[in-house]
Amino acid sequence: MVSVQSHRKDEHISLAKKFHSKDSKAGFDQIRFVPNALPESDIKNVNISTKLGKLNLTVPFYIEAMTGGSKRAKELNYQLANIAKNLNLAMAVGSESVALREPELASSFSVVKEVNPHGIKIANLSANASISQVKQAIQLIDADAIEIHINAVQEIVMPEGDRKFNWINNIKEIVAAIDIPVIVKEVGFGIDQKAMKQLSSIGVQYVNVGGTGGTNFAKIENFRRPNKELEYFSDWGLSTVESLCEAKMVPNLEIVATGGIKNPLQIVKALYLGANAVGIASEILNSLIENGPLATQEMLNEWILGVKSIYTVLGVNNLDELRKCPTIYSPELIEFLKQRKIKMD
Repeated sequence: MVSVQSHRKDEHISLAKKFHSKDSKAGFDQIRFVPNALPESDIKNVNISTKLGKLNLTVPFYIEAMTGGSKRAKELNYQLANIAKNLNLAMAVGSESVALREPELASSFSVVKEVNPHGIKIANLSANASISQVKQAIQLIDADAIEIHINAVQEIVMPEGDRKFNWINNIKEIVAAIDIPVIVKEVGFGIDQKAMKQLSSIGVQYVNVGGTGGTNFAKIENFRRPNKELEYFSDWGLSTVESLCEAKMVPNLEIVATGGIKNPLQIVKALYLGANAVGIASEILNSLIENGPLATQEMLNEWILGVKSIYTVLGVNNLDELRKCPTIYSPELIEFLKQRKIKMD
């Protein structure tokens, strides 16, 4: 018999696919690169690698947390792990709490380390998790980092979700106890500079801004409610671009960008805005379900070439040079920066 938690995992997969959109609302249309008509460059000299703490990423984007905790999820994680292995991409798994409660579901996560034992793997748990649970989640996939997700809006809309949020002290204890990168991650509603400063003050070094524009868990969870009465949370939050701008006001954080990133140009824009790495979830999941693993791998391989191509036409060879490129902001983004008192480099 399928458990309630396992069934919810399958619901999330189905509803993420249902609400997937080709149009991004992450805000990347509000920033343009000034073209370099004389780039004097060679794609063979381009290095798109990046670092996240001690993690060396040869490709600056990775397979972001999606799933685990059911038979269907195990199949998807098997396919994703193969793609990660073949393209040398880092990969995050979905929340492992279901496997800690129901050990018979552990293989839907551990399949990732079996398929790709030497790849960079990122575990995932709630900010409510105990240190013991965090260590179990890391061990389950031999993780090189762990995402600790903060998801107040998702929980409040989720029919069976939490209604009490006291995370700061627990996150502080986790960061102090764990010797691999602990990435505090919003799940799609963005994060402002105040929250990032709070996290930095308790020792957090890595934040995943998880902005609006991608998988919308307010819509997903509201669809699961009998009366679907919390639709007003569907537009809640800060976009990925706005969140990246907010991060500019918080020194000493390493930033991951996720939320509605759907093509190589948006990846490069996120890197330009300060992201050390970029996570992609919805676009990959949609392709995997619609087109299968081979086509999805080819798409991501084309994205790798696409990132290199954009670096080349901009006339830059690495991330440091990219961040010196001239750009143009939309009036809407300029107004946001003014209201939020954000100074961009």
